[in-house]
Amino acid sequence: MNEIQSNLDILVIGAGITGIESSLMLSKSDRKVHLIEKTSYTGGMAIKFEEVFANMECSTCMVAPLQQELLQNKNINLLTLAEVEDVEGCFGNFTVKIHKKARYVDMKNCIGCNACFEPCPVHLKNEFEECLSERKAIYTPFAGALPNAPMIDTKHCLRFNGKDCRACQEACMFEAIDFNQKDEHIQLTIGAIIVATGYTPFDCREIPQYGYGKINNVFTAFEFERLYASNGPTDGKILLKNGKIPKSAAIIHCVGRDNKGYCSSVCCMYSLKFNHYLTSKIPGIKISEFYTDLCIPGKSHQKFYEKIKKMGTMLIRASDIEITEQGEEIAIKYIDVGGKKNSITVDMVILTSAIVPKDDAEKLAKILGITIDEYGFFKEQNQNASSVVTSKPGVFIVGCSQGPKNIQESISQAGAAVGKILSTH
Repeated sequence: MNEIQSNLDILVIGAGITGIESSLMLSKSDRKVHLIEKTSYTGGMAIKFEEVFANMECSTCMVAPLQQELLQNKNINLLTLAEVEDVEGCFGNFTVKIHKKARYVDMKNCIGCNACFEPCPVHLKNEFEECLSERKAIYTPFAGALPNAPMIDTKHCLRFNGKDCRACQEACMFEAIDFNQKDEHIQLTIGAIIVATGYTPFDCREIPQYGYGKINNVFTAFEFERLYASNGPTDGKILLKNGKIPKSAAIIHCVGRDNKGYCSSVCCMYSLKFNHYLTSKIPGIKISEFYTDLCIPGKSHQKFYEKIKKMGTMLIRASDIEITEQGEEIAIKYIDVGGKKNSITVDMVILTSAIVPKDDAEKLAKILGITIDEYGFFKEQNQNASSVVTSKPGVFIVGCSQGPKNIQESISQAGAAVGKILSTH
């Protein structure tokens, strides 16, 4: 009887920082890695940050070298605009079907000059920039995106909707625009799978008393991140919707915690980080932070918290928060820890929302043959034994696909999953 040959290639799903780290670690052990990413770029959510706690390191400086190493690594096959359609087989011999959407831009010919953007007549909200700026139907989501090549949004492109428009193609002197590209259906044989699909922020519209989407200058955490970012829609200037600089701001912790039923563990730290953002750009700004509980784990995090307290921020333990408009200002009504009703007015409110699973997590779980937990995250087989091993042998979960965690914890999980694979396969 012939033995089935075990395949040593690995599939990594998700090219955020955890997926990139997993891929690079595996490649250094001379493994062939197929890294698939749903979007047109790598870096995940971390690439939206300007700085990361607790040492306020430059996020791009941390992620960009990893992205460059990834793109130049001969052992890693990066497939952007790609999703898993089907998985069959077992540990050592999985057959995976992947749907890779056409970019309609030849990445070998494109030099990333962006000359194709301006002549495009279509104007759309840029989702990467939290809809704070516009993009065209042919676009890269942000300056510095890697791979540095645009894609065509066929849902809104005039040519793909019956119009004879060639504006982008005519503007490209390198003949990189290829309307004849087709979607690909790729089949791979691999030995193991690492799921690093990340997370999405809680939709603040689900809590109407916070006024998000109805009151000007109530921002989500990711909107605020992009306001502060040097490559963001305001070139790093923290501005109100009317273009003025705020003189006061309130940061609301734990948005969505009660709705989802768990603490996201990182919200307090990035709420405190926003103090640094505000004071570094707007000296003298008055800041109030509203919290229900503070989650400040670890030595470096406690030190960061103590530093923020010395900056004069007013930390308010509160409940029953309600946000309303009051002329050009925003009124925040709340009940303090003593049970007394209070209120303050500010120019800007920042809602720091919970980390929640990706919308398609349940669909992917069914394709992979793994389970999700009561909150919608991918479920580990035994949380007391290992947080990366699933009920399906050969399928491992890392980072925020398994539950809320910070970047350091996510990378540690990547190392754990890689170690499991290399030691058993």
